[in-house]
Amino acid sequence: MNDSKSFIIRTEDLRPEEVLGLFVPTERDLQLTAGLKSPSPLILEGSRGTGKSFLLRVCEQQQLAEYATMKVVPVYVSFVKSSLLSTRNDQQFQHWMLARLASRVLRTLYQLGLLAKPTASVNVLAGGTLGPAGEETPLEKIAQRFEDSFKKPGEVVDDDAVPDVESFKDAIQDLCEELDLRRINVLFDEAAHIFRPEQQRQFFTLFRDLRSPYMTCNAAVYPGVTSYGPSFEAIHDAQIETLNRDVYASTYREQMREIVLRQSGAELQSDIERNGENFDVLALAVNGNPRLLLKTVALAGRLRFSEVQTVLKDFYRSSIWAEHSALAERYPGHKELIDWGRVFVEQYAIPDAIQKNEIWKAEGKPERTCYLWVHRDTPEAVKEALRLLTYTGVLTKLDSGVVATRREVGVRYAINIGCLAAPSANPIAFISELRRGLTIKRYTEYGQNFPAFVEIAGRVGKMVDADISTALERLLGEPTTVLDLTDHQQAALKSIGISTVGQALTSSEATFQKAMYIGPVRSRKMMNIVNAAVFEFLSG
Repeated sequence: MNDSKSFIIRTEDLRPEEVLGLFVPTERDLQLTAGLKSPSPLILEGSRGTGKSFLLRVCEQQQLAEYATMKVVPVYVSFVKSSLLSTRNDQQFQHWMLARLASRVLRTLYQLGLLAKPTASVNVLAGGTLGPAGEETPLEKIAQRFEDSFKKPGEVVDDDAVPDVESFKDAIQDLCEELDLRRINVLFDEAAHIFRPEQQRQFFTLFRDLRSPYMTCNAAVYPGVTSYGPSFEAIHDAQIETLNRDVYASTYREQMREIVLRQSGAELQSDIERNGENFDVLALAVNGNPRLLLKTVALAGRLRFSEVQTVLKDFYRSSIWAEHSALAERYPGHKELIDWGRVFVEQYAIPDAIQKNEIWKAEGKPERTCYLWVHRDTPEAVKEALRLLTYTGVLTKLDSGVVATRREVGVRYAINIGCLAAPSANPIAFISELRRGLTIKRYTEYGQNFPAFVEIAGRVGKMVDADISTALERLLGEPTTVLDLTDHQQAALKSIGISTVGQALTSSEATFQKAMYIGPVRSRKMMNIVNAAVFEFLSG
């Protein structure tokens, strides 16, 4: 088992077969995995670190275990490499998606032992005649050339072998009938680059067009920063579900504790047992985000009072905000909105919530709040800034259509409890008291003419162009310190002369083996971890 210094915080770093052993399901998780298995398309929305990829993998592994009886084949497809596409082909993204999806379908069927005899439908998905086992198909080679295009921006990739959507669907139908499959269940992860709405719109058009009795599509996306496009209708084309863990649930603390215990050694388990109240405070501070919980538990060491107090002050005052503000450096087109969002939360939302709690406490009232309500007709600039705050997890969108004072309708959000507690002299006591009286019925209201809203709208205009040109070359030149890696991993990169994001991305296993104590097995694992961090950085 792991100690707190070696928590696995990304699903990409887990072997697929390890996922079920770490699965601690809430009732909501069980509902969502059931939805992902159903024949109806589902879009799973959640902030970074809430467990979207993990649930997709859980669905995949459960359906693989049920394959013999259910005859449904799950196909997990990650589009995280979409940030590398840089050709002059207007159709590059759609053709890359189809090539990558076709390759994953064939690979999954091969692993299940279902491709003993190549057929015409298999050749369509291969982009030509299927070669010996393990040999790259023509479509896999095309997908790889698209992914390598960042090395030679503007290069034209010959993608004539990529089938059109109708040919692809026909091939899937033929395969299902030939192999006696009920259907193929596609699980799209990292659906498209969040700061490239044109990619997102193309993805959801393809998502809609691929639907058939023989194939179901599901996808994991980020809240607020996903552009579905004009041709995708949420009600008709997919069911959209939000992945939020209910801090009110009676089992919340126990489930968050179990998530950590599944990766804990005896020493950390003993620390959690001795300092249970301190652990519970950390669990509440993360608003149900497992990645943030694992990070803060690792930072808190033995979970003693002083250590937890320090983490609450430092992590939620600086680290979480540094991640949000870093978006402005990577994507200058959104800088004003990102910076304004931070100002709004730090100078208005948090002080207003704290003031309300103090007034209610002085009046002897038990209610406490971490919630705010924003009028539905606020300027587009404000909506965009709030969406970006939900992406980084500073805010969580709870529900829309909420009726407030004077029968006005708006959207309700929750402020990250750690961020709310960080300014307090005693964050542990603050969160403990908040927990006893927290009620979603109490919130601060911000109308459409709130002065700060009018101010940002005046600066950026009434409408916000969400499209943005990503300067990939500039991002690849950033130092590796921007990557979400442990101190040990950062030190290993430095020791072998890897100093930029681009170098980290293009380094081979042989390069990683030059690091001290890194052999062939560990070099591949380290390379995968570093690449996952690179793609997360490039994707936003």
